[in-house]
Amino acid sequence: MAEQEKTAITPTREENYPGWYQQVIKAADMAENSEVRGCMVIKPWGYAIWENIQKNLDVMFKETGHVNAYFPLFIPKSFFEKEAEHVEGFAKECAVVTHSRLEDDGKGGLKPAGKLTEELIIRPTSETIIGASFSKWVNSYRDLPLLINQWANVVRWEMRPRLFLRTTEFLWQEGHTVHATKEDALEETYRMLNVYTRFAQEYLAIPVIQGEKTESEKFPGAVSTYTFEAMMQDKKALQGGTSHFLGLNFAKASNIKFQNREGKEEYAWTTSWGVSTRLIGALIMAHGDDNGLILPPRIAPLHVVIIPIYRNKDEQNKVMDFIDNIKEKISSLRYNNEKIRFKVDNRDMRGGEKLWEWIKKGVPVRLEIGPRDVSSNSVFMGRRDKDFKEKVSVNIDDFIKNLPAFLDEIQNNIFQKALKFQIENTKKIDNKNEFYQFFTPKNKNNPEIHGGFANSHWCGSSKCEEKIKDDLKVTIRCIPLDAKQEKGKCICCGKESKKRVIFAKAY
Repeated sequence: MAEQEKTAITPTREENYPGWYQQVIKAADMAENSEVRGCMVIKPWGYAIWENIQKNLDVMFKETGHVNAYFPLFIPKSFFEKEAEHVEGFAKECAVVTHSRLEDDGKGGLKPAGKLTEELIIRPTSETIIGASFSKWVNSYRDLPLLINQWANVVRWEMRPRLFLRTTEFLWQEGHTVHATKEDALEETYRMLNVYTRFAQEYLAIPVIQGEKTESEKFPGAVSTYTFEAMMQDKKALQGGTSHFLGLNFAKASNIKFQNREGKEEYAWTTSWGVSTRLIGALIMAHGDDNGLILPPRIAPLHVVIIPIYRNKDEQNKVMDFIDNIKEKISSLRYNNEKIRFKVDNRDMRGGEKLWEWIKKGVPVRLEIGPRDVSSNSVFMGRRDKDFKEKVSVNIDDFIKNLPAFLDEIQNNIFQKALKFQIENTKKIDNKNEFYQFFTPKNKNNPEIHGGFANSHWCGSSKCEEKIKDDLKVTIRCIPLDAKQEKGKCICCGKESKKRVIFAKAY
């Protein structure tokens, strides 16, 4: 029996996917749990990924006419009470501030004092507090559309935290817009869904499915919610982000009115949309392998890491002079309209330790340069989209000439691999027994990776949706926007159905 190859991450994905996920984060030094339960410390490597997400999305937002602003962290409780469905949806997740200061308790400790006349909610989302500002900013049709985004943190009390996927406090952006007509608001809702989809596929290299959420899964208070859903390597779905058509609901709650062209006053139409640090979790689970993180070049904090190899001072001088020349040449290159990001790792450590650290961090291109490489005017290159043993010697001039093309190829390879996985694990299922078998693990005590996306008919009944959720912990991820009208039978009750939807287990 062949000996199993040792991997950098233990357990492997097949052995224990949740355990593997946590170990990748630890090995890549991305984040750690905080002393506050449910919160996380995002370490420099993890935060650098978030900065690249933020930077590139921010450009996309501004290209579509949006501007950034900032609104308060604290929201008066009365603001939430104005929109009944919204407050009901978030009530169990809210953190509440009741006092304004601390005092000595006379026992060597502190006690809350200065009880507030009205409790303040630490924002779980900002529709209500932003609506209060919008009601003052919007007076005439000339003020519309109002296109605002904010980069912020939010708090949603989380009972089962998991780094990047579910934490009590997390970072995100939330867009909030106001429009004169329903048509304009719907156009905005779809526009931002398309922006997210393009970002997910072109930058994160994650293929996604666009669709509408069912009534039970939509954002509290929204008329309709649209989502982009991605498949992770354990075949579960992850909601990447959402875009909400809020109709007139929040405008009525916040009194956002404007005078139309005819001089009549009417309520405005609003939208909201957002993505969060959950996208980093998606990156890990969509692309990582049993040796760690794999980062698409467009989002990686570093494109290239250079590792000098030498045994003595003379070799060091020779190698470092050669690397200085390479640095100068790389500095003049651009990839995806940005300077290529690179680092020379000249720490006093063994070369193998350094190599494995950067493999685990997911850097797209690794260069090992020793005296022999200097003599042959070449570099020894490893790529993170290929097996770690697969390294090639490349002439330095050819390497510099082709580096942007190498990065493009890596980006595309990572996307195509994820797309192939999604296609292979998406199945049309019309038989109820087959559907239940698809989502039932063979080992219930220690479930193996199973399931995927089931493209099946649904009659539209919330009872059928709830029945499948209760039986299998499977939800309708979305009603795909490109779903064609076709007659069929509901996978649960057998009644007539006009469309297929995407069922999956999910994060």
